[in-house]
Amino acid sequence: MQNINGRICVAFASKIVYPAYEVNDMAKTANINIRIEPEVKSSVDGIYSRFGLTVADAVKIFLHKSIMVGGLPFDLTLPRYNDETLVAMQEARDIASGKIKAKSYASVKEMVAELDSEESEN
Repeated sequence: MQNINGRICVAFASKIVYPAYEVNDMAKTANINIRIEPEVKSSVDGIYSRFGLTVADAVKIFLHKSIMVGGLPFDLTLPRYNDETLVAMQEARDIASGKIKAKSYASVKEMVAELDSEESEN
């Protein structure tokens, strides 16, 4: 950060960003190559294009924001789930992998009838 003419400005390797305008003082010469799944690239292309941005623009914004905040521009946290949710998530993984055979029904009517009978037992 610099104080230029009484304004606090953030200096980047390629430019100085002022609150209302920016002045390029160096040519962009560094390259970053990223390998990513095609589906992810396609998804973010669609999201960022709604803002008039490319993925490269979004990466530049991420990098500049990282410099501004002195780290990642978002909190890194692990999701916290209660025990019941963790058990349900593991059961879903087991069903998806074939470890547990999931019950199936011929119709919605059959499923609702079984749910109703279970409810009346309780």
